[in-house]
Amino acid sequence: MENKKIAIIGLGYVGLPLACLCARKGYYVLGIDKNPKIVNLVNQGVSHIKDKKLEIELRKQKGKIKATTSFQNLSKVNYIIVCVPTPVNNNHKPDLKPLKSALKGISKFLKKGQLVIIESTIYPGTTEEIVKPILEESGLKVGKDFFLAHCPERIDPGNKRWSLDKIPRVLGAITKEGKKKATKFYKSIINAEILELNSIKAVEAVKITENTFRDVNIAFINELAKSFDKFDIDIIEVIRGASTKPFGFMPFYPGCGVGGHCIPVDPYYLIEKAKGIGFNHKFLKLARMINNSMPAYTVSLLESKIDNLKDKKIGVLGLSYKADVDDTRESPALKIREILEEKKAKVFVFDPFIPEKSSVSSLEELLKKVDYLILATDHREFKDMDLEKLKENKIKIIIDGRNCLNKEKIKSLGIEYKGIGR
Repeated sequence: MENKKIAIIGLGYVGLPLACLCARKGYYVLGIDKNPKIVNLVNQGVSHIKDKKLEIELRKQKGKIKATTSFQNLSKVNYIIVCVPTPVNNNHKPDLKPLKSALKGISKFLKKGQLVIIESTIYPGTTEEIVKPILEESGLKVGKDFFLAHCPERIDPGNKRWSLDKIPRVLGAITKEGKKKATKFYKSIINAEILELNSIKAVEAVKITENTFRDVNIAFINELAKSFDKFDIDIIEVIRGASTKPFGFMPFYPGCGVGGHCIPVDPYYLIEKAKGIGFNHKFLKLARMINNSMPAYTVSLLESKIDNLKDKKIGVLGLSYKADVDDTRESPALKIREILEEKKAKVFVFDPFIPEKSSVSSLEELLKKVDYLILATDHREFKDMDLEKLKENKIKIIIDGRNCLNKEKIKSLGIEYKGIGR
């Protein structure tokens, strides 16, 4: 175990699964997180993230992962991986405070020979302009005393096919030796391609490009959905037809908004960094504007059916940003609830994965309390619900913000249905 000691800074949606994977691959893992509650749970083998696979894995690795709020034992490990969040503030400006705080903690205990890997999403230039100087406050120099690499995280919570150890990775480093050491480390924990790029700035741009690609294409399809609404065209039918072309088309789907820590955040990192060097990303800004408009557009679909939302009993199905997870980061469901409350509607919310933030204890209870529904998250429980229950509870209108319900079946029950672009 002499060369298999690793510290993971940040035990959230990226760091905790990585800690479990490293422990499973034979590493002694020191997990560092500023939240004492998370630290206590991890040491008990309990996941603070609601993910059945992760919960089982963490129980199996109990004792192999030592969590703490202190950086003091950092000098005892060989590898340090930074997995702290890199959010944006209310003005959509990159917020690197969590990253800088983690780096300052590392710099106090950095020792010769260690490899530091940044997995957090960062804009081009961050490793050389921000990470390197803070770490060198230790008195040690990159390339001479320690090594510095960047390997942007790739994880899709809830995805059973693409588990963490099967996803290809891209990495770069300040020096060739650092790149070699980072590649060797990742080969020890994953069974997938590891692509080395020559430029660390190119590596920093990879994650932002991946998520901006998705953001732009979702914005395109969301704008089409709004247009096709006017044409009375079902966009799902159009996508189904276009998808038969074996080349030159990739299906994306409209919805009530884009959530998660990546897609609605990463484009702003590129937008703001580019602005600083004299480039204006008009296309990316437009995509963000379109996708940010979707929660309000979803509410407007209900408003178009009834005169006034004031005092109307409206149920919101889901709070998380994607199906079957408890992650609410940047979730459009939160914005939908906020808009409804601003319009003085009587709002009831249910999410089976986030009962503590739900206003009712079950789907059945919610249906009994409301006249109108907005589906914001396509949890399996909602997709598989008995649609006859809608009729039994006299639901008048349902706005399907994820286009996941049986439109024809709902209409046949005498309930008005409206999806996004259908």
